[in-house]
Amino acid sequence: MSNERKQKKILVAVTGATGMLYVPEFLNLAARAGVEVEGIISASGRQVLRLELEIGPDELPGVRRWFPLDDFTAPPSSGSSRYHAMVILPCTMGTLGAIASGSCVNLIHRAADVFLKERRPLVLAVRETPLNRTHLSNMLAAQEAGAIICPAMPSFYMRPRSLAEMARGFAARICDQISIAHDVAGWASDRSRE
Repeated sequence: MSNERKQKKILVAVTGATGMLYVPEFLNLAARAGVEVEGIISASGRQVLRLELEIGPDELPGVRRWFPLDDFTAPPSSGSSRYHAMVILPCTMGTLGAIASGSCVNLIHRAADVFLKERRPLVLAVRETPLNRTHLSNMLAAQEAGAIICPAMPSFYMRPRSLAEMARGFAARICDQISIAHDVAGWASDRSRE
């Protein structure tokens, strides 16, 4: 009997909310942990990625392959696919609303629906401010269905020295939610910084 652990495989979806700086930091942490990553990106996700980071999806680190948004025959659309977890980073309010209502207009929505029905971790890094009543209701509905609502809110108690370091701290929080090991310092770490 082999003592080797099976490599984790996760699905990352990128939608068109602001906050693209979190995506490469999360992908780098996943790669360092030896996690296999596959992805889906919306049309607006491509636009915002280009606007904020001046790159396309193929320039993001560690993604094995990208599935077309309209391909409902892709592996993420089936419960028989063996993904450990799904992360939507960043998650628009429109995507949240589709997930909360069970509407499957594209592969991101369908994959999220699959993760909920299969009881696998689904992290929604929602991004909007201020929040209206519909946003809050949709967050509650998605959480009640089994999603983890993890708003893209960085912490500052570790006194990040750059935007990248700040984004890495939030990316580590997402890793914590889906049991991906990382070496990013947190609150329990030595907080003295010079």
